[in-house]
Amino acid sequence: MKFKSFYFITLTLLLLISCAKDPVVTEKKKTEITTETKDNTDNDETDRRETAPKTFTPCENGQAGDFPCNGYDLMSRISIADFKSDAGNDVWGWTDNQTGKEYALMGLNDGTGFVDITDPKSPVYLGKLTASIRSIWRDIKVYRDHAYIVSEAAGHGLQVFDLTHLRAVTEEQTFQADTHESSFGNAHNIAIDEISGFAYVIGSSKFKGGPLIFDLQVPKNPKQVSGHDLDKYTHDAHIVVYDGPDEKYKGKQIFVGSNETKGVFLDVSDKSNILKISEFEYAQVGYTHQGWFSEDHRFFFMGDELDEIQTGAKTRILVFDVSNLEEPKLHHTYSGPYEATDHNMYVRGDELFLANYLAGFRKIDISQIQDKKMEEVAFFDSFPLKNSSDMAGAWSVYPFFESKVVAISDMQYGLLLVKPN
Repeated sequence: MKFKSFYFITLTLLLLISCAKDPVVTEKKKTEITTETKDNTDNDETDRRETAPKTFTPCENGQAGDFPCNGYDLMSRISIADFKSDAGNDVWGWTDNQTGKEYALMGLNDGTGFVDITDPKSPVYLGKLTASIRSIWRDIKVYRDHAYIVSEAAGHGLQVFDLTHLRAVTEEQTFQADTHESSFGNAHNIAIDEISGFAYVIGSSKFKGGPLIFDLQVPKNPKQVSGHDLDKYTHDAHIVVYDGPDEKYKGKQIFVGSNETKGVFLDVSDKSNILKISEFEYAQVGYTHQGWFSEDHRFFFMGDELDEIQTGAKTRILVFDVSNLEEPKLHHTYSGPYEATDHNMYVRGDELFLANYLAGFRKIDISQIQDKKMEEVAFFDSFPLKNSSDMAGAWSVYPFFESKVVAISDMQYGLLLVKPN
């Protein structure tokens, strides 16, 4: 049996076991689950979501209303019901360089919601870019004032939306994509190298699920230029113009793929001649899910989506020393405070921002990672009911706003805007 099939069966069983109490949404590879998700949470928990605070609530004595916290205040919250949707997923951000306004782009089961968060205590929901088929999986990235959106929904393709349309919006409305690139159907994810201007659609039916590469030099007209299928399915990826300690690859476009059971390093500088640099594996692999470079490109932080469920261990982040890209080595293993599953993580400066599913958003100091030290320094638990390894709660975080507002996308509680206090 192929690994991806085994993985999907495993997650489906977990969903069936857990859905009596929680709408456990399993982020999965290449399945065509496009039906509307049903909320099977019991009435008490559903009621709690409706009564949880939506307005500014300071973190005092470890709580911001219902939400456990440390170091972050709740600025505001837009519930899933406020979006007129049934479930949330990804989140990304956009800052309008002309106006200075900040926007959150919230992935939903029926489209993408746009929220002006310039005043995070009074966010303005501007409306939704709809999707014809619903799916619990959606992914969003931004390049040159345009949003690029993929989904596991059949036939979704790539939606391109000019975010400058939002400047003139004063009331909630329904948006349409400026471009629909339909050369592929569903895809799991999209990653963009904003320096070189290339997008990498991953987890589609093309190139065995490996990267399908588009040139974005004309943002509304993405042009497919190549792909890579030698390492098969990629679940997520981070691409950088490398500026780390390995002199051989300085200035090269480096793709790091999370490929189910391993990480893969590719030199994608020449799109017609993609070169494999190396790959890395690790013990107790569950499902190699997503990762991010340190800003100096010396370390790579990797998350596994199934290891906590399979082993009963606490949140695990694997840190690889990639000072030699041809020989990545496991440098450190971080263990979090709870048996919660890690999902998406991003690095800003010396801090790692983690969406930790039921444990919410966690901020981890990585300033001493060279000495194998990582320490959680702040958190905001967007799903206050429990901290187990089930797949519900915080799907993703966006920590790159100049205002230091962190946008949390919680599958059940919606979009939460939090800020250091």
